[in-house]
Amino acid sequence: MSYKEPAPIKNQENPFESMMSRFDEAARILGLDKNSYNVLKSPAKAVIVSLPVIMDDGTVQVFEGYRVVHSQAMGPSKGGIRYSMDVHLDEVKALAAWMTWKCAVVGIPYGGGKGGIKCDPRKMSKGELERLTRAYAGAMRDVFGPEKDIPAPDMNTGPQEMAWLMDEYSKIQGMYTPAVTTGKPLVLGGSSGRVEATGRGVMVAARAAMGKLGINPSEATCAVQGFGNVGSISAKLIQLQGLKIVAISDVSGGYYDPKGIDIEGAIAYRNSNGGTLEGFNAERITNEEILELDVDVLVPAAMEDQITKHNAANIKAKLIVEGANGPTSASADLILNEKNIMVVPDILANAGGVTVSYFEWVQNRLGYYWTEERVHRRADRTMKQAFEEVYAASQKYGTSLRIAAYIVAIDKVAKALAFRGVF
Repeated sequence: MSYKEPAPIKNQENPFESMMSRFDEAARILGLDKNSYNVLKSPAKAVIVSLPVIMDDGTVQVFEGYRVVHSQAMGPSKGGIRYSMDVHLDEVKALAAWMTWKCAVVGIPYGGGKGGIKCDPRKMSKGELERLTRAYAGAMRDVFGPEKDIPAPDMNTGPQEMAWLMDEYSKIQGMYTPAVTTGKPLVLGGSSGRVEATGRGVMVAARAAMGKLGINPSEATCAVQGFGNVGSISAKLIQLQGLKIVAISDVSGGYYDPKGIDIEGAIAYRNSNGGTLEGFNAERITNEEILELDVDVLVPAAMEDQITKHNAANIKAKLIVEGANGPTSASADLILNEKNIMVVPDILANAGGVTVSYFEWVQNRLGYYWTEERVHRRADRTMKQAFEEVYAASQKYGTSLRIAAYIVAIDKVAKALAFRGVF
């Protein structure tokens, strides 16, 4: 396998710089003191490890693994692990900081962390991926822990990787330790409702925002960019609220039908078509065009930096609910604000996932598991309360919901730092 440099970030927008520009603005409005600012702008810990793995052909490949702990002021750090050739330290640092703010926004007693391994999982066998995951768990044994740092799935990882990671960590500790990861298979202590959690949170956030804007769900239209777990479940649950989903998209492109798309049918088609919408029966449009459709609600649930200064002026939606992490670059914020478009930011809109991850951790430590109905009810309540808190802050400070979310989060973490006296 040949290693390549990280892909250039779209429109040269560094995700860490994008996050920092929002952090800076929120800190200024909040009047954050310089000491707290200096602590919060830097990750607490960045660990880079080399992972030698015996490949199926007998050769040894050395992979690079990362784990960044941004903050543990509010509790153990929490965040996903991604497997991708595009993983690089700046990205992991940005995502770890996002996790700090995301957990604080929804009031979960966690700090932020993030990890990744620079690899191409599509070119690796199941055995190679297992050996890689176990090597990573071993290398990070002093970083991970139910009371220290709790990994979860992210891009190209899922329940199987979390099961391997949990098993390897348990072997190292000499005892079964399910609470060291979340996003595990149900049979190994995973939580009911976890698969739907992020998409459901997007729906709850969208419904709350529509209420503020006076948008009637039964008369509204919606477009969803991205049709993976988050996008497809968001689309399905938003459609159940009465909205007409007129466009969806995935890596194969966009699919538009002004009469509305049957999302259950689209999910069934994708699942029977090798996981792609290729050939779906609707008008073909591009992933760029879907963002500019004349709809009431837009859900970008694909990749980061999809809405930038280059296309923000063309957005026609009244409401954007960010299912993906960082789908809107910092340079687009001002344009969207000037157009009076409400944006429910990623650190609020997609926090349903980490909320139910927290519930999984709680259930693991209790050794008692909740019904799916209870998980949904508690997650919905958490998301509604978080939205109302952020909306109130936006009204108080006269800012966008994004900056208000950062204000709410930074305020909580800074207060925790001050009380703990970590300087």
